[in-house]
Amino acid sequence: MARAAKQGAGESAMLISASETTPEVLLAGSAYLFICPENLGTMTGMMKEMFDRCYYPLLGRVEGRAYATAIAAGSDGRGAQAQIDRIVTGWRLKRVADSLIANMGAQTPEAILAPKSVDEDVLAACRELGAALGEGLELGIY
Repeated sequence: MARAAKQGAGESAMLISASETTPEVLLAGSAYLFICPENLGTMTGMMKEMFDRCYYPLLGRVEGRAYATAIAAGSDGRGAQAQIDRIVTGWRLKRVADSLIANMGAQTPEAILAPKSVDEDVLAACRELGAALGEGLELGIY
């Protein structure tokens, strides 16, 4: 999903894993597209850890910047979305697109443990989300 969004956003966009994201990297960005899986009703641990590391160093320094989210979920995704929304409210970021939630439909133990693949329609939506965010920045909309 992240690679598809990066493809849509174009060459000026950076694709960085949560484990490699630092406050300095986020300060250098003009907008953010947070993409993660939901696990047990919340965002994954690595994404949460990134917010834990970066939250206070960015407090008061990124207000008004645009953000959007894309969540891969077994069924719902709203828990991870709400968690990210609550955190970035403290940064005073501005949501510029509806959350994209990819429902993988994994509800049985076998489906949960099985390898997943993202449907092409979801990847297309990720490319569109990345393109919209990139275009909005390029046009100075946000």
